Amino acid sequence: MNECIRRDVIVGSRRISNYFWLIALFIGGCGFLIAGLSSYAKTDLLFFIKTSKLIFIPQGIIMMFYGTLAVTLSIFLLLTIIWDIGGGYNEFDKSNNVVRIVRKGFPGKNKQILLVYPIDSINSIKVLVREGLNPRRTIYLNTKDERQIPLTQIDQPKPLALIEKEALELALFLDVNLETY
Repeated sequence: MNECIRRDVIVGSRRISNYFWLIALFIGGCGFLIAGLSSYAKTDLLFFIKTSKLIFIPQGIIMMFYGTLAVTLSIFLLLTIIWDIGGGYNEFDKSNNVVRIVRKGFPGKNKQILLVYPIDSINSIKVLVREGLNPRRTIYLNTKDERQIPLTQIDQPKPLALIEKEALELALFLDVNLETY
């Protein structure tokens, strides 16, 4: 990062919490699937779980349904981790008078999302802080045509002091106003 270019890296779906949920969903889903199949076959497919005594209809079918659903969700989560959905960067280039916001999307037409704005079109940097059951602390880029583009990654809310510091540094770098809501 030199004094004319600022680049903020955004972590996508390659977070520790997603790896945890991938493993938990896959193991749990396989367990439910095997339990449902054991009740259908009336034999214990795993020696350490006694599931052959379950009645196939309705318990076995429900367990197979939940197992299939969990394994499917874990495959979806695996693909989002492999493709790093949501990852990218925010680049603020004073020498070229440009702001680039780059994010990775799902394969297809929108595989890479690229937003480019001239720095002159930026009105302000806005900090949105909402406390409560579902807290949000987000930094937005406000353009003169009243668009609000989120700049922070989706994650656990950062401490308020850190969000304010990041927003202030960005506003000073771009020489725009800082708004809070």
